[in-house]
Amino acid sequence: MAKMWAGRTAGALSKEADDFNSSIQVDGRMYRQDITGSMEHATMLAACGIISKDESVAIIDGLQTILDDIERGKLAIDPEAEDIHMFVEAELTSRIGEVGKKLHTSRSRNDQVALDIRLYLRDEIKEIKKLVLDLISAICEQAESTQDAIMPGYTHLQRAQPITMAQHLLAYAMMLRRDFGRLEDVTKRMNYSPLGSCALAGTTYPIDRYAVARQLGFDGIAENSLDGVSDRDFCVELLSAISLIMMHLSRFSEEIILWSSWEFRFVELDDAYTTGSSIMPQKKNSDMAELVRGKTGRVYGDLMALLTMLKGLPLAYNKDMQEDKESVFDAVDTVKACLGIFAPMIRTMRPIRENMYAAAQKGFLNATDLADYLTKKGMPFRTAYKLVGALVTKCIASGKTLETLTLDEFKAESELFEADVYEAISLETCIAKRISAGSTGPQSIKEQICSVQEFLKNEKDFY
Repeated sequence: MAKMWAGRTAGALSKEADDFNSSIQVDGRMYRQDITGSMEHATMLAACGIISKDESVAIIDGLQTILDDIERGKLAIDPEAEDIHMFVEAELTSRIGEVGKKLHTSRSRNDQVALDIRLYLRDEIKEIKKLVLDLISAICEQAESTQDAIMPGYTHLQRAQPITMAQHLLAYAMMLRRDFGRLEDVTKRMNYSPLGSCALAGTTYPIDRYAVARQLGFDGIAENSLDGVSDRDFCVELLSAISLIMMHLSRFSEEIILWSSWEFRFVELDDAYTTGSSIMPQKKNSDMAELVRGKTGRVYGDLMALLTMLKGLPLAYNKDMQEDKESVFDAVDTVKACLGIFAPMIRTMRPIRENMYAAAQKGFLNATDLADYLTKKGMPFRTAYKLVGALVTKCIASGKTLETLTLDEFKAESELFEADVYEAISLETCIAKRISAGSTGPQSIKEQICSVQEFLKNEKDFY
């Protein structure tokens, strides 16, 4: 079948070349954005006297019927079409005749596709932001209920100091809050209309690019027509932001996987977010978290594929850029799926407080607090650090903990030790005395929760 661009060539590709060249299976999802952009383009053409008002109305009405028919399932997108842009234009021309051929006046597929992908991703970013906010909300809910749940904090995957589960969870809320901000930043830089750049050099028609940009909700226009059609850095930036979201989800997944194992048993995941084994009846696998962890590598691959595709392209448009959408759409679909499963998994997760507390009692997590006890009584910290290290070594050798040492054993190391040492190194005291901003202390946790809740309140329009 001859193509709408036939002229310089016959426009009759071999079946193999036609299939290889086609992008309709990928870009067909942008039908709404393509039609919306075309409607505004037709409105502008009439306003600038390039086509008549009647012609504009006929085009817009025709486009509206195409959109309605697609969304009602009355019109299927033709898989044999070259791309969504050619499909819509061909369908329009078949419905309203020769007038439909005027739609492409002062426009190229180069600026048309650059417009469509911006419009599409702008809509998708809104959905991702909603999902990020929902996950932050789920984390905040769990944090509120675990403000007094003591657990070990880790460095190097070794038990380090006692913290509350709320503190641990809120760390991820802060990460996701920054992810939300990055999505907003992407939108700001993306939100400039390329329409009117045409193939690369602009157009000889007296078009009003600013009017179309305003009608489509853009903050302005791409000021350089070469940049307008060949810029895809907003796609790279979005995939970078999505990769960071996935990295945070993957780290969280890893901890959930550890916490729900028999070796930890800090949490139990709801049955709705676990699977069983085909041979071992006792198994309850955290497969959703494992899949999120695995899909993170897939999104990283999408980012690297896009960067690699773009790195050697001269200006302006090159057909290589058709490959941008598979990577971008896959990353968008993946992060939405992962965020969508993560929030309810966190909401229904059951902390096992007694196991977390028991783990915090082991591993000398209060050693720093014991050193601080001596420091506050006048001993230099480095001296106190060395003394407590020696005490820990003795405890390990004798099978004791710091709490089970007798006062005489403490005094054998320093006369600064008094009976109040036991209160000073209790887990509850270790938590309560963390008074610095951002710490695991009760007041700080309340402030962190309030900060996250205020953030969610300010973004309530997304709910």
